[in-house]
Amino acid sequence: MNKGIAIAILLLLLSGKVTLAGPPFGTDDPEPVEFHHWEFYISSMNQLQPGNSSGTLLHFETNFGVIKNCQLHIELPLNYVQTAGTGFHYGYGNTELGFKFRFWKNTDESLQIGIFPILEIPTIRNAEFSTNKVQAYLPLWIQKSWGRFTTYGGGGYWINPGPGNTNWTYGGWEAQYDFSKHLTLGSELFFRSSQVKGEKSLTGFNLGGFINFSEKIHLIFSAGHSITGNPAYTTYTGLLITI
Repeated sequence: MNKGIAIAILLLLLSGKVTLAGPPFGTDDPEPVEFHHWEFYISSMNQLQPGNSSGTLLHFETNFGVIKNCQLHIELPLNYVQTAGTGFHYGYGNTELGFKFRFWKNTDESLQIGIFPILEIPTIRNAEFSTNKVQAYLPLWIQKSWGRFTTYGGGGYWINPGPGNTNWTYGGWEAQYDFSKHLTLGSELFFRSSQVKGEKSLTGFNLGGFINFSEKIHLIFSAGHSITGNPAYTTYTGLLITI
């Protein structure tokens, strides 16, 4: 087995409950925001490759528990891309809309299953950050908890129209452990197939967690690297407010 993959799997198994999930990881969970409660994120995520960097600076995400077992989701990203040949570009592209629906849980909520379909809707005509076509993501997520330890994962299929684009799949699994009411650490291992023709598939990992200043204010963070595919570093830093 490749040494990098073995290390990533070991970290995934050793790291790891807090009720927060999803960001700062790409892998999500089936647990929605509680009925009539809110989550507000102000975050930045980045992908760094040789001669190229891209991401959000900043993006704003809101989740609302609209009914029991269901949340509404909106994300507003300010995107950037910087390349050695064309310099720095900054602007708004797609608005992300979605809803998370938990359709199954056992009595103590230790095992949960849900879906989280998402639409990426072109908002401003901007060839740098949008294909000007609606994209859709159709995932299924599963979660299991044992006291302070929680693990979740799944994946789905992206419908990705546009010149040179291909439909693609994402799958991931995350584990996290609530060391105290102030600190949770976790890691994920994920796979993403190619998004454009000629691109390599990508396997990678992220390590990160939550620093809980209070029940309402949280610092969330992660960083990772590709294992297969083109070399890439990923980072996520954000402030989460829960109400």
